[in-house]
Amino acid sequence: MSDITDKLDAVTDAASFLTFVTALQADRQQQETKNGEQTNAENDWANNSIASFLEGALSWAEDSDFGTTQDDEIANNPWQQFAVFLYCGKIYE
Repeated sequence: MSDITDKLDAVTDAASFLTFVTALQADRQQQETKNGEQTNAENDWANNSIASFLEGALSWAEDSDFGTTQDDEIANNPWQQFAVFLYCGKIYE
């Protein structure tokens, strides 16, 4: 598991949410500095513009009822629910 998904799984409150967002921001910054280098599919961003990022996050939220159809624990943890929303902006097409 990657560092970012470890931090995503650990989100339980405001502090851990911000730790995850910091990791997501660093992951994005690293992606932007690759400049055409061969990338690892696990760490690649499927959505590279803010519009496609938001489209991916929104599509995941609509398809999964904001994650509640995927995982009962997400429904009971709004901090992780929103962290997954942001993460899906990275990966969901």
